[in-house]
Amino acid sequence: MEKVIDIQHLSKSFGTHEVLKDIDFSVEKGEVVCIIGSSGSGKSTLLRCINLLERPSGGQIIYNGENILEDKHNIHEYRTKLGMVFQQFNLFNNHNVLNNCTVGQVKVLKRSKEEAKKVAMKYLKVVEMDRFINAKPKQLSGGQKQRVAIARALSMEPDVMLFDEPTSALDPEMVGEVLKVMKELVKTGLTMLIVTHEMEFAKDVADRVVFMDGGVIAEEGSPEKIFNNPTQERTREFLKNTFKHI
Repeated sequence: MEKVIDIQHLSKSFGTHEVLKDIDFSVEKGEVVCIIGSSGSGKSTLLRCINLLERPSGGQIIYNGENILEDKHNIHEYRTKLGMVFQQFNLFNNHNVLNNCTVGQVKVLKRSKEEAKKVAMKYLKVVEMDRFINAKPKQLSGGQKQRVAIARALSMEPDVMLFDEPTSALDPEMVGEVLKVMKELVKTGLTMLIVTHEMEFAKDVADRVVFMDGGVIAEEGSPEKIFNNPTQERTREFLKNTFKHI
């Protein structure tokens, strides 16, 4: 298998607080990796370090065989290869749905407006939001906004899609519509790295599950192994608290 991203000895501190400690972790092409763990375990910080929204304090991020933390690398170019979907949608409120999905393509990828529109419509259809191209974000529900945010990220045609708890800001009835879209994306063979609290979803779609605790990767393995036969006491404890019925 081909590694798309390979993280070696990654650390991140905010002042004296060490949030990530010596993380070794990779994502292979076409793989779906779900990261689980309690709040404050470092999951979102790991994602933000991978796309350099946070600058790691130490370690390496190897992308296509090169450490992108070295000064010679163009961070903006690297970021275009990573689609990011946030908890809070981060849509441009003054733009309609279609413009939200074309502006990055035109500005960053230098696509023509016609080409950008064609690509945006393709992905808005995938997330079933093509009927809403003229709507502004304030006219949409949370679930619809998140689906537009997914289409916007896909429109950049990245190598990897990063999802940072994409359902945590949604009302319960809207969670399903976003997870449905993500399940469809899994079928396309897209490489996906997903921080999630949705354990049943992780069980269903992940090739690999990573359990983080206290800034380290405490355990990782197949969904079968992590959910049914974890080796670490801390993993068992977390899952017991998450699945009260276990």
